[in-house]
Amino acid sequence: MARKRRSNRTNTQWYKADLHIHTPASSDYHEPYVSNLDILQTAENRGLDIIAFTDHNTVSGIKKLRRELEELQLLEELKRIHPDEQIRLDEFRRLLNNILLLPGFELTATLGFHILGIFPPATTLRELEHILLNLRVPADKLDVGATEVGATVDVLTAYRIINEAGGLAIAAHANSSHGVAMQGFNFGGQTKISYTQDSNLHALEVTDLESKRRRTTANFFNGSKPEYPRRMHCIQGSDAHRLARDPHEKNRLGIGDRITEFNLPERSFEALKALFLSNDFSRSRPFRAAQSPFDHVQEARKEGNNIVQSFHPSMTQRGGHLYAVLCDICAFANTNGGTIFVGLSEDPKKPVTGVPKPQEAIKTIKNDVEKRITPPLEIEIDQHLTQGKKVLQISVPVGENSPYVVDDYKIYVRDETDTNLAVRDEIVALVKRSLISQETVEPPPAAETPVTENSAPPPPEDDSPPEPKTGVEIIMSEARKGKNYYSLRDLRNGNIVHNVTRQSARKLWQYALTQHETNAVVADKVEWVGDIGLWKKYNRGGQTRYDLVKRDADQQIHVYYGVTENGIHGPWLSLIDDINENGS
Repeated sequence: MARKRRSNRTNTQWYKADLHIHTPASSDYHEPYVSNLDILQTAENRGLDIIAFTDHNTVSGIKKLRRELEELQLLEELKRIHPDEQIRLDEFRRLLNNILLLPGFELTATLGFHILGIFPPATTLRELEHILLNLRVPADKLDVGATEVGATVDVLTAYRIINEAGGLAIAAHANSSHGVAMQGFNFGGQTKISYTQDSNLHALEVTDLESKRRRTTANFFNGSKPEYPRRMHCIQGSDAHRLARDPHEKNRLGIGDRITEFNLPERSFEALKALFLSNDFSRSRPFRAAQSPFDHVQEARKEGNNIVQSFHPSMTQRGGHLYAVLCDICAFANTNGGTIFVGLSEDPKKPVTGVPKPQEAIKTIKNDVEKRITPPLEIEIDQHLTQGKKVLQISVPVGENSPYVVDDYKIYVRDETDTNLAVRDEIVALVKRSLISQETVEPPPAAETPVTENSAPPPPEDDSPPEPKTGVEIIMSEARKGKNYYSLRDLRNGNIVHNVTRQSARKLWQYALTQHETNAVVADKVEWVGDIGLWKKYNRGGQTRYDLVKRDADQQIHVYYGVTENGIHGPWLSLIDDINENGS
């Protein structure tokens, strides 16, 4: 077996896994003569520690393997086993001792979407087939292994049934063919949100985990998108329908051609599931055989500061650095949750400063959180080694009892790349969010924002383009005793903040008011594409932002200030891509 790479965490190590492997029990398998022993031997040769058999709408592959083992074991007990059979049995035992084999299937749900259901190794065949029957796979199709089996359950029901049965529900090749997040499939935005954010879904399997493109699936589902606030664990698997990659068609992968590494305390289904249920996204990574190991921290630096991620080069008391870390913890708990890195800046070109005494630093942070942030908040802190320096990663959950406060009265929220003191209307929204979560038995879908008196009214039903998802819009202004007061709407969540002045406004709000008062939009100078256009493109804090405009059905012009990449979607995406390509 290949030597395991030790982790910088205590008593954990990295295990290589391929959780999407087919056998000849799938009717579209490319090499029907292959045996289960061949598959296990190939997995061992590829250095795999964990694999899953996931045949199409069947568990016949794992059934065949178990029956062969039972027959060989029975012959051994009866002392009637032949020498070649004994060799085969010993080889099975050796391989299954070195490789954790998980039973599962790849369900074809309604509309043709594919979902992996993966279960503990002790799950019986009767239990697995009962789950498939609950998923409405016809009884006469249980052993066929076909990709199409008729009208099964819908996607959300499939997630729920698999999860309630104790399994892992993973959206198969989510960004590709038959995937719940594939591009170009004509279904509503709310449907796509629910298919990728449902609480019963454990992970997304993607095919572009190592892509160098700016817009990858993992980046899209990193928790920074307003309509996709739940950060998703993204993994990769081979979807192997053969032992080795087809030399003539490179996209037909073999076993272990796309591997995910998981950092686990033990090689078990329970440890794997606990990882998927955690908020720690540094414990899985794409395996790189001939390259430098995947550096989670440096990949995070490439994304930079955003609404769910921040960086602090230092956490010293002097200079207020530790207090800044506490403010971010409070802000993330009051907003979407997030990850804080301590010991480096967000700029990947700058050297890593590191944390000299990480264990003492962890103790200091936890003590300060316990003493200074109320109500009680559970955070997780891990240390990582990057560029030869130890840094800390603080994982902050979305708080269930907001608002959270620092030093009894300071309430912070996260506003894109900044942490700010909450204003009155934001505090009211936090209290209402907490009350709703306490009164509701089943929590509302993660992607939906509760409607409050401070929420914006729903947009008019017309054919005009949808609004961006980030930035602010000035919706009302009035003068009182010679001073201008404004109402601003946060495009991320629809909340309206009243009585804002240039003097009292935070950074983005102040920018919007300054532009409104000194650089008002002139329609003839806008770069229009139909009814949407660009007024200004600028950079702030290392992040590109856009001031965008839209004409509604009544020919009124709406101005959206400070829109980030995370808020650009639909026709805005084409507009910005055209502008960037033309160098505007």
